[in-house]
Amino acid sequence: MSERSFEIEEVSEAAPVAKAPPLRAQLERSPDYLEGFLNPPAAPAPAPALASSGDTGGLVDEVVAALRQIFDPEIPVNIYDLGLIYNVEIADGHCVVTMTLTTPHCPVAETMPGEVELRVLSVPGVASAEVNLVWDPAWDPGKMSDEAKLEMGML
Repeated sequence: MSERSFEIEEVSEAAPVAKAPPLRAQLERSPDYLEGFLNPPAAPAPAPALASSGDTGGLVDEVVAALRQIFDPEIPVNIYDLGLIYNVEIADGHCVVTMTLTTPHCPVAETMPGEVELRVLSVPGVASAEVNLVWDPAWDPGKMSDEAKLEMGML
């Protein structure tokens, strides 16, 4: 066996040690998407707009029920109550879902729209589906339903 030797470097007390600022101060300097978590809007968010052509209101409800079965992998809330679904339109069996994600850097940005499309296509009466992923308006916690806020401990 060979011997190992280590040299210990002395630290001068004259050199100040930088301390990390408190977490709140770090978050306050973070990107804008954290703003909603630090200062959530006071007014309740309106329910997502749901539209349909003809007599497909029941079908829209079934699509919404299917969307409520998809959960954000990092937040224990379904994507509908999380406020990620902005619009559901159905005409002649074709369903268009307009949605967003909590942030463009979301780890499921590439897979979530496909999962939404498959889930919508599983609803009887939906022949085709299209998912439009939008970033404007940006998602914020104010878009969450009261049930979601309660689940997250925000109420």
